[in-house]
Amino acid sequence: MTKLSVNVNKIALLRNSRNLGIPSVVRAADIALRAGAHGITVHPRPDARHIRASDVHDLSQLLKQWPDAEFNIEGNPFEPPLLELADAVRPQQCTLVPDDPAAFTSDHGWDLARHGDRLRPVIAGLQDLGVRVSLFMDPLPEAMIIAAAIGADRVELYTEPYAAAFGTAEEVATVARYAEAARSAMAAGLEVNAGHDLNQANLPLFLSAVPGLAEVSIGHALIADALELGLAAAVEAYLRAMDRTKP
Repeated sequence: MTKLSVNVNKIALLRNSRNLGIPSVVRAADIALRAGAHGITVHPRPDARHIRASDVHDLSQLLKQWPDAEFNIEGNPFEPPLLELADAVRPQQCTLVPDDPAAFTSDHGWDLARHGDRLRPVIAGLQDLGVRVSLFMDPLPEAMIIAAAIGADRVELYTEPYAAAFGTAEEVATVARYAEAARSAMAAGLEVNAGHDLNQANLPLFLSAVPGLAEVSIGHALIADALELGLAAAVEAYLRAMDRTKP
């Protein structure tokens, strides 16, 4: 079964626009978990423009009340505060993303030919803390072999190109590339996650066409839907969309 991790960055972005402490990131995460989400994702950045270090600590305390749920912290391991936070709270999963600090959002996967040797000790160090490590990757089958060789546990397929191709003439070929990358990852002994610009419309096709997906991480579209539906109802809608892919 593919699990749903709800990214609450946009809740923090809205909260940070005023000094009132609302909406509460912790309350939003609790609502999402009560509605059936399998985990919570955050992506703290050096400028703390949305998730702050204090949010990570607060969410870690919340997740202790949900022993079956997963806490996934994303970010660039070569920029603060990712590794410090991972060491402090020991999340179930750390997703390493090659973000530039000034990047508007994540927009590409790792070039492991350039960064693999530098990532190897980072991966090992996180695993020594008991943290599962996932690498944010473009859907390149040959790169999955390198990801496994440097010690990763999982890859997260960067799905913005899929979302852009959905409903166009490029859809079939694009989905095929993701399916091939997922098969390559599994053959190398990796588990497979996916995320970025997935939504209720494009999620069922992706899940039905790409084999072996362990987890999808969804934030922007789900929070946007929550403005119309309510957060609990939005989580439930995504779970129903995922359920439609079952045979």
